[in-house]
Amino acid sequence: MLVATTVATDTRVLREATTLVEAGHFVHVIGRSVPDDFVPPAGITVSSIGTSSVFRAEGTPSLTGLKLPPHMRFARWLLLPQHRNSAFGRWADGAIADGREREFDIVHAHDFTALRAGATLADERGVPLIYDTHELWSGRPREYRPTPLLDRRERAQEAELGSRADAVITVGEGVANALRDRYGWEHVSVVRNTFPTAAQLVDTEEHGARGLIYAGRLAAYRELETVADASERLAHLGLPVTLRGPADPTWLASFDKKATRLELPCAPEEVTGHLAAAGLVLVTHSDKWENHRLALPNKLFHAVQAGVPVVATDVGELAATVRRYGLGTLYTPGDPDSLVEAARAAVADYAGLTQAVRDAAPELSWDTDGARLLEVYARLAHRSPQTVDEGE
Repeated sequence: MLVATTVATDTRVLREATTLVEAGHFVHVIGRSVPDDFVPPAGITVSSIGTSSVFRAEGTPSLTGLKLPPHMRFARWLLLPQHRNSAFGRWADGAIADGREREFDIVHAHDFTALRAGATLADERGVPLIYDTHELWSGRPREYRPTPLLDRRERAQEAELGSRADAVITVGEGVANALRDRYGWEHVSVVRNTFPTAAQLVDTEEHGARGLIYAGRLAAYRELETVADASERLAHLGLPVTLRGPADPTWLASFDKKATRLELPCAPEEVTGHLAAAGLVLVTHSDKWENHRLALPNKLFHAVQAGVPVVATDVGELAATVRRYGLGTLYTPGDPDSLVEAARAAVADYAGLTQAVRDAAPELSWDTDGARLLEVYARLAHRSPQTVDEGE
């Protein structure tokens, strides 16, 4: 597996790798600036390629979150695309060099940033390539200057290399259909970011809704400003709002939290308890970017695992899934009044929503999606040369 993240907090990569190991596969993950103290789950090995670019050496502090003078902010905005391209390009080159020293019979490239490296290694070794795209790359949010030429070049590269992949995996039908329509791909399978079925659910219905919690990255384009604008009225309804997760320092510096409470991130298994304790989960994102309209956030599936209804943004695939399974209530993006009314409706129908979440849990769980992942590997197994000796 190739992924340009630290691996340590990448729940999708670790969940997929663990599922493959449990099915008898050997999995090695090449990550990016993996923490020295990270201990991967049993049966998974990890190596790390450093983070650097022509603008910043490995280990040099980032400018993100610093208060910069206007000319420095402009320069950072102007040069950030080149910095990102250089950093991901160097990582990919290092991942290729690392991979060439290893034995493998399938290459699993996570996201566009790993696709070139994955295609190179798969071609050189003559083994199948899986392209696992966690989002619609060309529709993702941008927090730097427009780059139309780069965007066109990346889209052409994704079309070429993804067409050569033996299988494409993505996180939901919305993204899958966009890839089929955009590139004419017929080899796309959906493996959602669901969670394993909980061993035992907290009886949330008995205690009711005691608050609203958002658990995820605190940053732009996540509707958190709308949540803050509604927070005082929600508190008066007996629904205090908690925002828990890693924060983008630049965004946080200008965020007016109002009556919300900011909490530090914690391990996913701890988050489950916090969701159950609150009783209602906020699953929010903006309607600004195509990727948001197609996305199925893992926060939705984490709420299902915890047995807790959601108050979600009425946008795209997220809203369609909430409606289809009756997982909660919806509000209009950017409208705090609509958010307050959605919370009221969730409290009023709490017993029915909770039962709907529990009824949907078997289908919206990793038991289902892990099986889909293994089906993809089973289809490719006959094409993979045997590279690991029996008994090794």
